[in-house]
Amino acid sequence: MSDNQSWNSSGSEEDPETESGPPVERCGVLSKWTNYIHGWQDRWVVLKNNTLSYYKSEDETEYGCRGSICLSKAVITPHDFDECRFDISVNDSVWYLRAQDPDHRQQWIDAIEQHKTESGYGSESSLRRHGSMVSLVSGASGYSATSTSSFKKGHSLREKLAEMETFRDILCRQVDTLQKFFDACADAVSKDEFQRDKVVEDDEDDFPTTRSDGDFLHNTNGNKEKVFPHVTPKGINGIDFKGEAITFKATTAGILATLSHCIELMVKREDSWQKRMDKETEKRRRVEEAYKNAMTELKKKSHFGGPDYEEGPNSLINEEEFFDAVEAALDRQDKIEEQSQSEKVRLHWSTSMTSGDAFSSVGTHRFVQKVEEMVQNHMTYSLQDVGGDANWQLVVEEGEMKVYRREVEENGIVLDPLKATHAVKGVTGHEVCNYFWNVDVRNDWETTIENFHVVETLADNAIIIYQTHKRVWPASQRDVLYLSAIRKISALNENDPETWIVCNFSVDHSSAPLNNRCVRAKINIAMICQTLVSPPEGNQEISRDNILCKITYVANVNPGGWAPASVLRAVAKREYPKFLKRFTSYVQEKTAGKPILF
Repeated sequence: MSDNQSWNSSGSEEDPETESGPPVERCGVLSKWTNYIHGWQDRWVVLKNNTLSYYKSEDETEYGCRGSICLSKAVITPHDFDECRFDISVNDSVWYLRAQDPDHRQQWIDAIEQHKTESGYGSESSLRRHGSMVSLVSGASGYSATSTSSFKKGHSLREKLAEMETFRDILCRQVDTLQKFFDACADAVSKDEFQRDKVVEDDEDDFPTTRSDGDFLHNTNGNKEKVFPHVTPKGINGIDFKGEAITFKATTAGILATLSHCIELMVKREDSWQKRMDKETEKRRRVEEAYKNAMTELKKKSHFGGPDYEEGPNSLINEEEFFDAVEAALDRQDKIEEQSQSEKVRLHWSTSMTSGDAFSSVGTHRFVQKVEEMVQNHMTYSLQDVGGDANWQLVVEEGEMKVYRREVEENGIVLDPLKATHAVKGVTGHEVCNYFWNVDVRNDWETTIENFHVVETLADNAIIIYQTHKRVWPASQRDVLYLSAIRKISALNENDPETWIVCNFSVDHSSAPLNNRCVRAKINIAMICQTLVSPPEGNQEISRDNILCKITYVANVNPGGWAPASVLRAVAKREYPKFLKRFTSYVQEKTAGKPILF
């Protein structure tokens, strides 16, 4: 990869503390992760004006960029394991980039960091520029927070407080008036007592006194008004005590009523604020819960297409999430297949059914010995009943179909042998094996294949096939290179049924070497079919109602790669029975109404 740089420089040198120069503009070729199908692709990347843009190539820059991100809030993360890779994330958008070497990566990271530092969010001068504006906006927004209802309630409360101020002034004046009245009354009583004391002293002089000769002297003052004169205090006649008392009572009642109204307003306001606080508390609780959930999801979220979440030794996805992703992808494929099958009318290929004698010969190609060895092994071991074997587990049983599995791991890779038995009415072993082996109808019943082609035809009954399977994210895509041979095994005696077998096992071929795009799987598969015929009644001809095909399907697959064992076993348990039912139904459909081929 090449890398070009352009630098912006000024003609005069300035003090770096007062004014820093513009950030470096940079452009060059980086590898960008496009998606999980195409993987890493070279792209022309331009760093300019705090923006990172990329183009398909340098020659296509005039047509516009393919994408761009602002670096103001970008997070640059060098990869922990890949020394040439670094990631740039802005919110949910993530760019995965790879440089030519570690030094090249560091140059790009330094340049991007410089642009980020000099951006509107990073530089101190920018912060100073935006500070006053934020303060003004914040200050202005404070006044707009007061609601109309709160203002009205506050206005009413102030009116009531003003009424209480008025009542207080009235009450003070009334208290002063009553105090003057009471003071005047107290002065009048004091003067009245003084006058009474004086009158009593004067009256003592008027009473008769005894003289020495026994005569009495009498007071000549006969005015009794002097004894209890009518005393009227000065300054009291102008005060209506009863009226003042009633007014005082009314004023205190008004104060109490206004005070009660104020308390009522305060209680209502407190209730209103309590409701608002409860709402805000609930909102905050929901926001915090949503934030917590979002952070949890963000931590475990799989960026679909992101290389960190693919199958591999350093994958960030755990087994449970891996299985959920695979299961979701398989469900989507099943729905697509169901729709396509309902809309598609299967093409009726003129499938050539070669006679059984042509498939009985061993052949003369270079893999003859290997084919014969595989056939004999399957005929010896694959037909043995494993129902009572403790090493084999019955994982699925649906009607006549039973699927067994024996758990085997080697160097952490699942190598579980799988064996399925089934019985299908109305078809022969020859027909089942022919449709399983014939590549002309392969796409009619096989839904997991993306594409395939015949690499070499070894004989009429033996071919080498290379096929790639559809990718199920986050698992890596698999391909298989295998030899497929079909054979008829004659019965040793009249009572034994004839046996048809298709053997598929992995081989090497120069026309299909290993590639980095797919993980090469190794297989050893056999489809073994035996036809059982029940005699028809009377002299009737044998019909499809009289035939039954006993199927034994054996699969030993080494998937390679780093897929978790639990996921592989769960997928196998799900997919193998589904394949067997789909394929046998297809054979019944294709052979219905056609002559029986034994």
